[in-house]
Order: sequence, then C-alpha cells, then structure tokens
Amino acid sequence: MLRPITVGQVIPRRLLSTTASRMASASSTPMEDLMREKITNAFNPSTLIIRNDSHLHSHHAPMRGSTSKETHFHVTITSPSFQSKMQPARHRMVYALLKEEMSQEGGIHALQLKTKTPEEEQREKERQTQA
Repeated sequence: MLRPITVGQVIPRRLLSTTASRMASASSTPMEDLMREKITNAFNPSTLIIRNDSHLHSHHAPMRGSTSKETHFHVTITSPSFQSKMQPARHRMVYALLKEEMSQEGGIHALQLKTKTPEEEQREKERQTQA
C-alpha cells in the first residue's frame, strides 16, 4: 500500500524512540509507520513512498515461521539532503537511520531504495512527459 506523506508534517522527536513493539497496538503497520516517521524527520522529503513487498517473499525459507508481516520494503525518497551525494552515500544515510529496525529479530530483512534530489526528480518527470 502506498501512502504519501504530507509535506511540512511535523513529527515530535519523542516519537523517534518509539519501538515497533510499542507501536504494534496502535497500528497494523508499525514498522512502516516507524520508518515513515524517522525518514520524514531526518530527511524532510518532498516525496516519500513506502511499499511493503513482504507478501511477495513470505514463502522464502528465511521467512517461514516469522510472525512479522513487515520485512521487505521498497522506499522512494526525494530530499534536498541528498544533494551532492552519490547513491552509495545516500543509501548509507538511510541504512544508518534504520539500523535498529534492520538488526532486530522480525525487523526489516530487505530494503530497496530509490533516493533522489528534487532536481533529479524534476528531470525524471520532464523525461516522462517528453516520451
């Protein structure tokens, strides 16, 4: 499910320390919600799309017996924070931000990233309209 963020949304800093287990009672997508909060606060993205692809991988051997339904994500982030940084550096920024969620049992198992600057996103849109 794709849920875009509202640009300018303010996330209280205290929510960043909220663990996925505490959020579980409030949401059916606690990991996605936590990722959205952390990414929004850290990168102030103009575009943030989080797609949960876990259902496509539930039959894989490492996922058998797992109770987590939020393990595989595809994330698109457009942010000025990525300006003058190469893709590997951008990805390291996101991995560092989500380190805890990636290391915990039942946490993020796979993370596909598409990171862009606003200018790169604009050029991409222009190419699509010309095609």
